[in-house]
Order: sequence, then structure tokens, then C-alpha cells
Amino acid sequence: MRNCRGSLLACCVLFLSLLVGGESLPPEKKNNCTYTVTIQTTCTKDAGTSNDVRLRFGDTNSNDILVRRLNSKHVRRVDPLEPEVLDDVPRKPFQACIVDEFQVMGQCVQSPICYLYLKLAGADDWRPGFAQVKVLEGTHLSSDYFYFHRYLPRHAWHGFDLCDREVTPFGIKHKRKVFAKKLCD
Repeated sequence: MRNCRGSLLACCVLFLSLLVGGESLPPEKKNNCTYTVTIQTTCTKDAGTSNDVRLRFGDTNSNDILVRRLNSKHVRRVDPLEPEVLDDVPRKPFQACIVDEFQVMGQCVQSPICYLYLKLAGADDWRPGFAQVKVLEGTHLSSDYFYFHRYLPRHAWHGFDLCDREVTPFGIKHKRKVFAKKLCD
């Protein structure tokens, strides 16, 4: 009986050490990826906005990252012609003729980012030029550029979904994406 207790104790210690090391746990979605979002505002008259902008992007595996207040994640303003940073001083984002960078944390994507939607909340207009999401932990997962060049409708998601496309004799068929409401960022 003592030998059985010793074996049981040894198994428990081994199990706990594996749990602490995380080797026996199944891989889970972890909220530890960092994304750099680059958004350009066009140079059209009154293209900028001071309203809140929301962002939603993800991959084909239904990894959906929602940012409720993108304005609060502003990192820096960059030169649209050169990759160098103009300044690191916090400034108001989404001004005309400016490219802004934002840093966002969220669950990791497993495939390249293939959809991006923006939502404008407020009374004034905003005309983004392009948007791109870079995954700092894996550049092969970064998105292509999403080109807007039009004023966004207010209080509605507007963007592009390049994930599930199928070429048919009648044109390109897209699967409809329905978003579930998320309770937290």
C-alpha cells in the first residue's frame, strides 16, 4: 500500500510539473499577439475626423479582432512617402493627408488577415485612403492593403472581405459573414 501511495504522489508531482510547464495542455487561443494598424486619411477637403473609429479584422479561421476605440490606440504619425517616423508626439489621429499607426493587442490569427471593416461613430465625415494590418509575431500573417478612397457611412461597418471567395461562371461569389456581438475588447 505504501508503494502505491508513493507512486501516486510521484504521478501527481509529475502531472503538476507538466501543467506548470504547459506541455500537457491543448493549444488555446491566447491574447498575446501585437498588431500594427496603418491607416491613411485622404487629402480631400474635410476628409479628416475627430469622431471615434472602430476596427474589425480577422482571418479565415473566424479569429475576429474588434477594437472599439481605435483613436485611443494611436502610436505615431508616419510620412506617407518614406517609412520613417515624423514624430512620436501623441497627436490627434485621422487628419487629412496623414498616415497614422496604431498598436492593438488581441488573439492571434492562424492564417493571413483577409478582412477588415471600419465603423465611424459621430456626426462628421471621414474619408480613409487605405488600411493595412501587420502581425508583429508573424509577418506572413499580415494583410494586404485595403483601399477605401470614399467617405464612410456613419454607424455602419464598411470594408472588405477577401477570405472566402469562389470564382463561378457568374462572377465571384462571397460567403456572407455574420458577426456575433462581443462583450469586451
